[in-house]
Amino acid sequence: MEHFKRYAVYFAPRPGAFADAAATWLGRDAVTGAAIPQPPVPALQDLTADPRRYGFHGTIRAPFRPAQGLDVAAIAAAVEGLAAQLAPAQGPGLRLADLHGFLALVPDDEESAILRLGAAVVEGTEALRAPLTDAEIARRDPARLTPRQRSLLTRWGYPYVMDAFRFHLTLTNRLPPDRAADVTAAAQAHFAPHLPRPFMIADLCLFGEDAQGTFRLLHRYALSG
Repeated sequence: MEHFKRYAVYFAPRPGAFADAAATWLGRDAVTGAAIPQPPVPALQDLTADPRRYGFHGTIRAPFRPAQGLDVAAIAAAVEGLAAQLAPAQGPGLRLADLHGFLALVPDDEESAILRLGAAVVEGTEALRAPLTDAEIARRDPARLTPRQRSLLTRWGYPYVMDAFRFHLTLTNRLPPDRAADVTAAAQAHFAPHLPRPFMIADLCLFGEDAQGTFRLLHRYALSG
């Protein structure tokens, strides 16, 4: 069975127009790993390099190294069991937003159900992750985090969970200021016909990081609780 360095629990859209639009924008299919021609936006391949590595997704449980003794089958079984206990989360829709210099799709309005789901998944997958190493903690640059975020990092292995969780689907790297306007306009035109209304998280998607540092979708489990 293939070995993965890290695992993550993400939202990823089910097959359809929205998923196709997202894969085209990033230039990679997260299921097959195949490269896809991107829209004719200057330097879009470079401007989407970071999110392309992860595949189009919304983080629910951030990437983690597996706890000692756990393989992909054990992790998959745990995520499947968790999905069977949790209900889908729904919001009115998605909108394009500039998040401190990078573009993302974010919930359009009320997201309390998504926040509750995020907290339940973080808590329900806590036993799957190995403790953070000193190097992993240092990469989070704790000095720049708030006291609350540092506490969350220590407790849950990631600083942006629970009350600090903000669901988003990343579309670009941090953009050069002189490119922000044209890339934003291109993204708006590309996604506008395909944004789901309402927006629903109906699955937990288990992703794995391969030896090259690229994430791909391993399993999709319907939320059926």
